[in-house]
Amino acid sequence: MAVDLSIEVNGILFENPFLLASGPPGTNAKVIAKSFDLGWGGVVCKTISLDSSKVVNTAPRYGKYKSRDSGEVVGFENIELISDRPFDVWLDELRKLKKEYPNKVLVASIMEEGRREAWHEIVRRTQETGVDAFEMNLSCPHGLPERRMGMAMGEDPARVREVVGWVKEVSTIPVWAKMTPNVGDPTAPARAAAESGADGLSAINTILSVVGIDPKTLRPQPTVEGYSVPGGYSGQAVRPIALRQVMEIARACPGKTVSGMGGIETGWDAAQFVLLGAHTVQVCTGAMLRGYDMVTELAAGFEKFMVDHKFAAVKEFLGASLPYFSTHADLVERQRQAKVDKAGRSSRDNEWKGEIARETEALTSN
Repeated sequence: MAVDLSIEVNGILFENPFLLASGPPGTNAKVIAKSFDLGWGGVVCKTISLDSSKVVNTAPRYGKYKSRDSGEVVGFENIELISDRPFDVWLDELRKLKKEYPNKVLVASIMEEGRREAWHEIVRRTQETGVDAFEMNLSCPHGLPERRMGMAMGEDPARVREVVGWVKEVSTIPVWAKMTPNVGDPTAPARAAAESGADGLSAINTILSVVGIDPKTLRPQPTVEGYSVPGGYSGQAVRPIALRQVMEIARACPGKTVSGMGGIETGWDAAQFVLLGAHTVQVCTGAMLRGYDMVTELAAGFEKFMVDHKFAAVKEFLGASLPYFSTHADLVERQRQAKVDKAGRSSRDNEWKGEIARETEALTSN
């Protein structure tokens, strides 16, 4: 059975729904070009801002959470900030990438402080490079919230509504708002972004966490000169949380596209996000740990899922599992009704068996 992995999202044609997420995998033009060559349907570049001189990273900045049994990395924490490369360099590279790969989807991840003129400037100058869409980083959980950026914006629905509105005032290309998982109700900021005109929503960014304590030094990890800060947690371990939040956002914002991410490493992982309403899926930590060429295995597993379930196109199962989420009270009622129905069937079966027995007895007695 032939299947079609392509999908159109916000008027943009993706040859497949697999994107490299914003982060180290999209840190410059060279690695983005390599990703395109390997077969990724799109790339979201590492988040850029107007003034990279304010971005100062530390080393080390990564921490791993491993399975006690196998030693496999199941969780990954980072305290890395957005891109520390000059904005003008990024503009040149984005322009060259679109010229060399006109049919590949290039999404610019952008972040700025809470000033309308700053967001207007970064949007106007970046869209002149020919990028296909914007992803507004309203969700980075570490470092930049100290400057009221990232998660500090994205956790406040009123702020989200205002900032998305600023971007939509000047953007001529689709705008996705990347949502933070570090809130009690992920649908509140998502609805605010949708109501302010965002074309799509991306979820989830990393989960604020402490990956662990060094058993010898008793210092938190990753340790920088003996000290640390909570960082963004990702990898396989976050997938159940990401699936839940993507599901809730997809149901809360009908008519808006969703790009889902969080712990995706296999074709089945990706398919689950699509079943819960994600039009595309993004991978970051998986590519960092397993290599960018994992897209081949990702696509093969995704295609096998489609063949096994006789889906010819991605849109045929987009959101197919969403109707099966309900409330606990409804589950109780469904189970009660099922027992009533079963009892009713049992009673009817007994009546039928009794009638047959009586008829049989009448025939044999004659």
